[in-house]
Amino acid sequence: MGYERELEVAISTSLAAGEILVRHYEGGTETWEKSEDNPVTAADLESDREITSRLRAAFPDDAILSEETLSSPTRTEQSRVWIVDPMDGTKEFTKKIPEFAVSIALAEEGEPVVGVIHNPITRVTVSASRGGGCFRDGEQVRVSSCASLSDARVIASRSEIGRGEFEPYDGWFRELQPMGSIAWKLAVVACGDAGDLNISVAPKNEWDVCAGDILVREAGGRYVDFDGNPRIYNQSHTLISAGMAAGNPALLDSFFARERERAAQ
Repeated sequence: MGYERELEVAISTSLAAGEILVRHYEGGTETWEKSEDNPVTAADLESDREITSRLRAAFPDDAILSEETLSSPTRTEQSRVWIVDPMDGTKEFTKKIPEFAVSIALAEEGEPVVGVIHNPITRVTVSASRGGGCFRDGEQVRVSSCASLSDARVIASRSEIGRGEFEPYDGWFRELQPMGSIAWKLAVVACGDAGDLNISVAPKNEWDVCAGDILVREAGGRYVDFDGNPRIYNQSHTLISAGMAAGNPALLDSFFARERERAAQ
């Protein structure tokens, strides 16, 4: 089964949502805290309304799981669910750091089959559908071929690095680069030319990573937990508490082997 229409709608929807974010980014927006250190803005909510309206019009029988919308209680019983973050990287948005993105994915029977991540400030769109490859602005991309941890450029959460959560990995990599938005980090890894590996040690939600997961898969990589297991999406409990990593299989195997040695000490 092809997903041409789903991908087309996801791309056009991400661009429309991106225009909303740019308007708020340039003109200012209302910001408040959903919880401690968890900001939300009027831009998030307007983007969410635009995305859910377009997806419901195009695919009325599909469920939607969005960070900013209460999902249907029957969501987990449906075979197809759109998993959406109307703006991943709100902290960066509020600080005028252009490392946030619209993230739209379709999961079918728990597997991501369509994904689009759009950075509205850099105007870069990375998209993929199952079996169709991964593309950045129409050009096919692949994860990097780096297989050595000591040569790897690792992109990781600015917050996780700031909290000292990467101190156990000091000296493991050629470079540890802080970057906002896990969705955007996964898109960067999928494109292969600015980052070899993404490692997350703090919990993430399904809407943060589902689109990035299919991008990395279709670019020849994997997005898995530290035991090598992929995520099955559309769970009733959407939080992913395990550490996760994305990159090419050889580099992931090298990281996991060294991580097991570290954990056993």
